[in-house]
Amino acid sequence: MLSRSFRDRWRPSISLVIALVLGIMLLVPLAGIVFFRVYENQLVETTEAELIAQSAAIAATAAQLLVLQDADNLNFETELPAAGPLAKQRGLLSSDYSRQLKGKGEWTPQLPELDLNKTAVLPARPDPLPGETPPHPAYLLVGSQLDPILKDTQKLTLAGFRVLDTNGLVIAGRDETGLSLAHIDEVQMALAGRYASVLRERVVNNPQPIYSISRGTSVRVFVAMPIIVGNHVAGVVYTSRTPSNILKEMFLKRETVFWVLAFVLSATVIVGIIFSRGISGPIKALTERSLKIGRGDREALKPLSIHGNREIHALSSSMLDTSRKLFERNDYINTFANHVTHELKSPLTAIQGAAELLQDGGDELSEAERAKFLKNILTDTDRASRLLNRLRDLARADSVEIGGSCRLSTVLGEIRGRFEGVDIGQSGDCDLPLSPENARIVFENMIDNSARHGADAVSFDPQQSETALTLRVSDNGDGISPGNRDQVFDLFFTTRRANGGTGMGLGIIRALLRAHQATIELLPQERGACFVIRFPVTRS
Repeated sequence: MLSRSFRDRWRPSISLVIALVLGIMLLVPLAGIVFFRVYENQLVETTEAELIAQSAAIAATAAQLLVLQDADNLNFETELPAAGPLAKQRGLLSSDYSRQLKGKGEWTPQLPELDLNKTAVLPARPDPLPGETPPHPAYLLVGSQLDPILKDTQKLTLAGFRVLDTNGLVIAGRDETGLSLAHIDEVQMALAGRYASVLRERVVNNPQPIYSISRGTSVRVFVAMPIIVGNHVAGVVYTSRTPSNILKEMFLKRETVFWVLAFVLSATVIVGIIFSRGISGPIKALTERSLKIGRGDREALKPLSIHGNREIHALSSSMLDTSRKLFERNDYINTFANHVTHELKSPLTAIQGAAELLQDGGDELSEAERAKFLKNILTDTDRASRLLNRLRDLARADSVEIGGSCRLSTVLGEIRGRFEGVDIGQSGDCDLPLSPENARIVFENMIDNSARHGADAVSFDPQQSETALTLRVSDNGDGISPGNRDQVFDLFFTTRRANGGTGMGLGIIRALLRAHQATIELLPQERGACFVIRFPVTRS
């Protein structure tokens, strides 16, 4: 079980998920291709090994029969070459080759040499040709003795056998007896005293069964083994057979095939689980969640149960944060619209009432009454204008350009002349992460707010730390009562509405600072008001 902190901290990226899936999907066909290719080649090698064993036994038998037929009078002309396993059997190896094989005993096995990946497939075996001279009677006698043995062996092994004399004439081999195979390449090599094996195209007159689609069953293995009498080549055993087909072998090894299929199915299931858990499932859940949020369902504003990978987790968190901010923004707009409507309704109602009285009273109103009504109209019009100006300032604060910097002493020096009767002091200097214009908006609103509440001194105290820049702004005015401290930053809240207050000054300040990732809070103080502004320190 992984801890929640580890699961939240480490999530695989979508690139890693896709690479993992592609890797698994790539292993499945590659495993199948390698399996079939290797197994098909193994069948060919097995066939050649069996033909070597059978040919060696028949060659040894033929050699013994020739010896019994007085082989010394047969005049064998070709001697074995002084290299290779056959030469070693007869003691004809060179001194260098003998030293290389020293210590390996007298065993000289002939290993299979065919490989489907390297050995070229030759055309079908050429037809036999008529012999120029008939075989020697001794060879014919040996062939007649071997022929029933070859037929019985063929019934069990399904291999084709031909025994040839030193001229390449067939002395045992069904209907080809007396014909010549000396023009065939592998036979020529065997007559020269060397073992030879080749792959040739398999030609059949009847339609091939469905299992013959593999390359292994479309070829036939031919092996030519020299018959050795003394140090001479006395003939050739020429054998051939078609390798076993893959489907038949797969049935014989069905248990192994079952486990291979189980691996493939398991890999497919793993791929499906990875896609479902890592990509498709979280994306589907995220889509459903976004549709619910689009319909205004606030209950959908909660994290997904399964995030899958790092990118989907980040996308989900971003979407939920954005949706939550949109809901909060919508609530803010609704509340703000209600406040604006309420604040504008009062002066507009007063203006409308005064205008109706002036219209209905006509000449009956005295000059003093007319002046009173006109004064009320002008007062309420001025209040509405101030409210609209404050709304414009608030809109600018919400959409202010972030960035820039300025010096605290420079900004305070520019605004000191605008507030007569207010002593603006500072205990230190610092660089503020605000543009000069935005800094003036913040400080002018704070100083104006202090002056309207009876303050004649405002001080700025900057303090720098490793994590934040703190600016303490305090005055000696009337202060803020404990009951109103929690509402001072609410829009349209003011205790000086009768004196023209709009209750938007601190709201504008907080909105502008929030755009710069800064905060402002009110600290309790015995006399006057004290605000603390904190700017986060950004590091390169």
